[in-house]
Amino acid sequence: MSKNQIGLNKEKSRELAEGLNELLADYMIFYQNTRGFHWNIKGEKFFELHLKFEELYNDLIVKVDEIAERILTLGVTPLHTFADYKKQAKVDVVKDVSDARGTVQAVLDAFKVIIVKQRELLNISGELEDEGTNALMSDYIREQEKLVWMYTAYLN
Repeated sequence: MSKNQIGLNKEKSRELAEGLNELLADYMIFYQNTRGFHWNIKGEKFFELHLKFEELYNDLIVKVDEIAERILTLGVTPLHTFADYKKQAKVDVVKDVSDARGTVQAVLDAFKVIIVKQRELLNISGELEDEGTNALMSDYIREQEKLVWMYTAYLN
């Protein structure tokens, strides 16, 4: 059984990294959607959501970097073109949505896809005994479940 540079099974690490590349694609589409929401939000909730979306996209871009670096740590090259992101992502590209309800619902839809994917990766990293990926996914899930609660409360 061949090990990678951090002592994990090379083949299983590659499989995990491919899943992380799918997650990276989802994050990049989510990031770009959120930038668009920040730029284009309209209506009485403009000031509130303009700031919230800026907060969110700043957090997403940090996670994008962490995921890409984790993929590299596992010995694989991260995706890095928008063509690849669009092909791999399960998060939908959202265009021309500028109202409060529509933008917040799109955020919730993206979180649903991402949290499910992160749970899958958490299971795989647990089986591989990859504590680095495991901790990353666990932290993201905990943070994002709280955000889902908050964005959902906003819609109700």
